[in-house]
Amino acid sequence: MKNISYSLINLDKPAGLTCNEIDNRVKKILGCKKAGHTGTIDSNYTGVLIICFDEALKAMPLLIEMDKEYEGIMYLHKDISLDKLRKIIKQKFIGTITQIPPVKSRVARKPRKRKIYSFKILKKDGKNVYFRTKVQSGTYIRKLIHDIGKELGIGAHLKDLRRTKVGNFSIKDSIKIDNINKIIPIEKALKNSKKIYIKKSAIEKVKHGAPLQEDDILKKDKTKYDEKVAIFYKNKLIAIGIAKNKTIRIDRVLRIRE
Repeated sequence: MKNISYSLINLDKPAGLTCNEIDNRVKKILGCKKAGHTGTIDSNYTGVLIICFDEALKAMPLLIEMDKEYEGIMYLHKDISLDKLRKIIKQKFIGTITQIPPVKSRVARKPRKRKIYSFKILKKDGKNVYFRTKVQSGTYIRKLIHDIGKELGIGAHLKDLRRTKVGNFSIKDSIKIDNINKIIPIEKALKNSKKIYIKKSAIEKVKHGAPLQEDDILKKDKTKYDEKVAIFYKNKLIAIGIAKNKTIRIDRVLRIRE
């Protein structure tokens, strides 16, 4: 497929395969050199898995920060009223929370802040609680459910989970692994990312990793200090940068396309 090296797919991950196994399978199907995913889903669970290829992998620092939405089943170890469950969630698990990553996670097991934007109970069937939640990237849903059970004083665990959204990527637009027919240009994936458009004269600076100055830039979005930005020449992504006070530090450079 044309320009697959600068593209990604929105895959509906099936149960029973790890994300790395999915990466390898898709890589063979499409014949690309490299493939990698943003945001791991446990092998037993399903849903939106964004897989980038070759040069598009360099945009991962922007993609990996996108918020996530999930639907799942929380199993309560003892039955309680729906009113009490909703009250505890509203009081303790909406807004900024502190999470310690689980033992098997790849990050340091230190307390860290994460935002829970919403946690809606869809229905309750005995001890099974069906829910939908929108969270900041890096939130562990299994740990969230465990902590809710602990706060309730009865215990709870995650019984099933499906990721329904990653940023602007929705499950309704995802494709199956046996029917990969929709490749998404990396530029389209960065719709909500902060962007900087440079002059032609600044391309060589980008190639050599030199910081961009104000006079290298045609137009830009307002950025915060240390915020990651997508650097464009015309309509093509050419690098990922980091905003400083009056400059843009080059972080990763894509192979320049004609």
